[in-house]
Amino acid sequence: MDILVNLIKAFLVGGGICLIGQILIDYTKLTPARILTGFVVAGVALSAVGLYGPLVDFAGTGATVPLSGFGHLLAEGVKQAVNELGCIGILSGGISAAGAGIGAAVTFGLIAALIFSSKDKN
Repeated sequence: MDILVNLIKAFLVGGGICLIGQILIDYTKLTPARILTGFVVAGVALSAVGLYGPLVDFAGTGATVPLSGFGHLLAEGVKQAVNELGCIGILSGGISAAGAGIGAAVTFGLIAALIFSSKDKN
């Protein structure tokens, strides 16, 4: 029963984040790139003021998988690196915390580019 409750919480929070993105796509003139960047920045900002951590504790992957979770990961990495290394942690913390995800995205993007051929939108 506990697993079902966790799945429902993750689905509702992750779905809510995606709903916000869809509303932004449908009702604003923002480009998808600006919306995605906004989600990362929102994750950093909400993490900085202490609001995203409790959301991650509540929803788990429902809050960490969307792009706002990537922003949260960057902010937490910077915070931890600053505590350990001082000011140099500002530059290295986010990259070291998100390095595995960034590396996987680049690797799988390269594999997809090698397998599939690109086509014009027209």
